[in-house]
Amino acid sequence: MASRPGEVYEITPIPLEKERDHHMECIVHFEVKHGQEMKRLRGLLFIEKGKKPSTEQLVEMFKDMNYHVALTASDKLLFTPVKAGENYEYIRVIELDTGEAKYTEDRDLKNVITSLMPQRPPGL
Repeated sequence: MASRPGEVYEITPIPLEKERDHHMECIVHFEVKHGQEMKRLRGLLFIEKGKKPSTEQLVEMFKDMNYHVALTASDKLLFTPVKAGENYEYIRVIELDTGEAKYTEDRDLKNVITSLMPQRPPGL
């Protein structure tokens, strides 16, 4: 549709405050296992206020960082490479920081559970 000289169009901007009311930043702290080395890194996601990032959002964030992964253990937020021959073994999310409530792996609980689980001899 072509405009005619003298026509005035009203443009209504979307206030940034409304966007901020519905979305917030989430800093994703994670570890990448490269052989014997563990690298600690961070990523950033924008999520709906009051929600946690979805698996799809995390996978897409990792993809943007050149880590092509799939979720293999949802209870541990553990991701493994989808391509053979990658130079990393896995990625594990250790903290989701939204500035409000944080998801943090409970290492004390993990140690207690690990000590209560039967230990298998190597090679089984």
